[in-house]
Amino acid sequence: MTELSAEDAKLVVLARGAFGRTGSGQGAAIRDLDGRTYSAGAVALKLLSLTALQATISAAVSSGAEGFEAAVVIGASTDDPGIAALHEVSAQAVVVFAQADGSVIEE
Repeated sequence: MTELSAEDAKLVVLARGAFGRTGSGQGAAIRDLDGRTYSAGAVALKLLSLTALQATISAAVSSGAEGFEAAVVIGASTDDPGIAALHEVSAQAVVVFAQADGSVIEE
């Protein structure tokens, strides 16, 4: 397992919480440049579909976040469209992929 900083480990906990709460098969958490954190699960409505990472970014940006340091995603692949959205706002943001048990797959 990759060793994470305490701040990134907190994102894993938040992403796991969103994963478990929503039952959507995905969970994500991000940390903005001010240290605030946001988390969400995937959204699957007839008229709106978002991956967990997209939903998390949407919540953060609509709350005034201007950039991101890091994100953790559970149940998503490396081609998740949320990654492009994250890097549109902050090209340097780190993305960590984790499993539902919190173990890191890759950074």
